Amino acid sequence: MKNPATARCAAAVLIVAGALAAPAFAGGADGGGFDPQALFAPLSLPDAPNAFRDGAGRPGPLFWQNRADYAIQATIDPATHTLAGDETITYTNRSPDALDVLWLQLDQNIYRRDARTALNGRFVRKQATDGYRLEAVEVDGKPVRYLVDDTRLRVDLPRPLAGGGKSLKLRIRYHYAVPGPWGGRTAVTPTRNGDIYEIAQWYPRMAVYDDLRGWDTLPYLGSEFYLEYGSFDYAVTVPWNWIVAGSGELANPKEVLTATEQQRLARAAQSDATVYIRKPEEVADPASRPKREGTQTWRFHMEHTRDVAFAASPAFVWDAARIDLPEGRHALAMSVYPVEGVGKDRWDRSTEYVKGAIEHFSSKWYPYPWPVAVNLGGHGAGMEYPGIVFDGYEDHGSMLFWITAHELGHGWFPMIVGSNERRHAFMDEGFNTFIDVYASDAFNHGEYAPKRDSEYAPKGGNPVDEILPVLADPAAPTLMAPADSVSEKYRHAVSYFKGALGLVLLREQILGPERFDPAFRKYIATWAYKHPTPSDFFRFMGSAAGEDLAWWWRGWYLNNWQLDMGVSGASYVDNDPAKGADVHLVSRQKLVMPATLRIDFADGSTQDIRVPVEAWRQSATPEVFLPTAKRIARLTLDPDHKLPDADRGNNGYAMP
Repeated sequence: MKNPATARCAAAVLIVAGALAAPAFAGGADGGGFDPQALFAPLSLPDAPNAFRDGAGRPGPLFWQNRADYAIQATIDPATHTLAGDETITYTNRSPDALDVLWLQLDQNIYRRDARTALNGRFVRKQATDGYRLEAVEVDGKPVRYLVDDTRLRVDLPRPLAGGGKSLKLRIRYHYAVPGPWGGRTAVTPTRNGDIYEIAQWYPRMAVYDDLRGWDTLPYLGSEFYLEYGSFDYAVTVPWNWIVAGSGELANPKEVLTATEQQRLARAAQSDATVYIRKPEEVADPASRPKREGTQTWRFHMEHTRDVAFAASPAFVWDAARIDLPEGRHALAMSVYPVEGVGKDRWDRSTEYVKGAIEHFSSKWYPYPWPVAVNLGGHGAGMEYPGIVFDGYEDHGSMLFWITAHELGHGWFPMIVGSNERRHAFMDEGFNTFIDVYASDAFNHGEYAPKRDSEYAPKGGNPVDEILPVLADPAAPTLMAPADSVSEKYRHAVSYFKGALGLVLLREQILGPERFDPAFRKYIATWAYKHPTPSDFFRFMGSAAGEDLAWWWRGWYLNNWQLDMGVSGASYVDNDPAKGADVHLVSRQKLVMPATLRIDFADGSTQDIRVPVEAWRQSATPEVFLPTAKRIARLTLDPDHKLPDADRGNNGYAMP
């Protein structure tokens, strides 16, 4: 595309001459519904600014956020596929409110036959578990009353927990049966050398208490998560011959790795090339483990995180390489996968992909904050957690790169910027799909560029055209629709693709990278480890980028409005090409955007000018003056096909 800064400078020669040439209207055959008074009206966002969240989209002077720190001990019994856990949560109430109850999330209960999800028609499941079995619930060492309601747990406190930083210790002992391969985001998957346990949503997790709703207790219906931040120390006890890979840093490598594996891990931490920690031929060799009987306990630690997950199996091949981060920092890229995933176009390259994606996201947007990034080749859930992602061991080639980069990109949204996935899916999937686009361009000189997705952009297609059926569909939800209200038919097209395309258009067509990129980086840094809302994001980007974007938020996010701009005619001033030309534009839909107008002159030369969105502020049929001095052959609006224009048939006009 042409440099947006240059294009906007060229717009200085554009004079809006016909702003009052036609009245604004909301319908009609030649206007199709465009009403500038509706598009450009003052915008009231869903959440009003206050002392907690200010008018610039930042945390306000009275902003607060509660904290949850976890210490967890877990044991896996492969004979029964059971995980038993003992967790202690140190919960700190930084709110101004005294809390008489605590709410937690029991996401394993989604697998019960009587779960709301099983009965609401969204999922049809032939298999089930009993969900969590709670053995004891204690506060500060004493048993307390509690209530289990579907995927939620209410703990009744013996006395209110005061605000302003007071804390308590909540201990829960529990167990549950890990679902088989049908479990999806957490599962047991058989492979040639043993089962792979992908363990997520594996401990009762604190619900968020915030300034927006108090306790946010939406049930788990299949949309994702909203969690508090804190530190985690967790231990996993498994059979002696298993490998465990998890979120955070392995705290006891000398106890669970052989001397050779410790040496290889140290070498990987200094290597840009992938180093095997456990080779494919060593997977079935008992000598690859430091003991030959009983169990081993793997210990992990992670700071500044809202969650942890892990994978455990006797079947893992394991490799790693160094990640180079800004300011001389480093982390470790790791992959664990079964021998079925081995191959030069397969998981042999996974760690290369992890390293490339993390380095790109870190240098372009915000530095990766954790010591390790793990890609697991297992069931193929395509699911993300802080520091570890679950992908499929059968993935290969471009799909393995794309799924790896996408799931790792979630480390930024919503793992660093902790938006509410259960309510605002576009702030999770849309933001992440957006940064994926540039990661694909950057990796290995564009080896897998451009990023494509067969659901909406087949090879060779133009993404701005692929969104047109969604914009034209009266049943399609808006980006602001609650996540659980978006059916599977629209989930990807709206939350992922439209959410990502909205940011691409904002960056490349509305603001330009030189304004968008610093604002977006500042947004990430400002809201790191906090909980922004859509209103916070909208306000922040407008303020930081220096642009009133109310019209864009209204048309693309709060509504599902279409765009159809065109050139309806043109004439020379006084019929003399030397005096310039008046160009008549038209909008037949509710949304307009800044656009390039290309002038092809009769002598074969070309000039591009920028038509700003302000051209449409008072009329659906504005007239613009071109101070040209030569005969014009043709005028074309959006000649490079960058905008999602519903009907491009009227984008060009040949001068008589």
